[in-house]
Amino acid sequence: MAQNNGGSLVWFIAGAAVGASIALLYAPQSGKDTRRYIKKKTREGREALAEGAGDLVDKGRELYEKGLRVADEAAEMIERGRRLVEG
Repeated sequence: MAQNNGGSLVWFIAGAAVGASIALLYAPQSGKDTRRYIKKKTREGREALAEGAGDLVDKGRELYEKGLRVADEAAEMIERGRRLVEG
C-alpha cells in the first residue's frame, strides 16, 4: 500500500512539473518574473514533498507498532491455547 501511495506521489509530482513547464512556455511574463515564479514553485514543491515523506514515515511507524501489538496478542493466544491443551 505504501509503495502504491509513493508511486502516486511520483506521478503527481511529474504531472505538476510537466504542467508547470507548459504553463511557462505560454506565460506572458518577463524572465525575471518567470524565474521568481519557478523559485517559488520549487520551494513549495520541496515543502510538499518533505511533508509527504514525513507523513509516510509516520504511517510506517504506526503500522510497525500495530504489527508488534498484533504479534504480542497472537503469542498470548497461542500460549493460552497451549495451556488449555495441556490441561
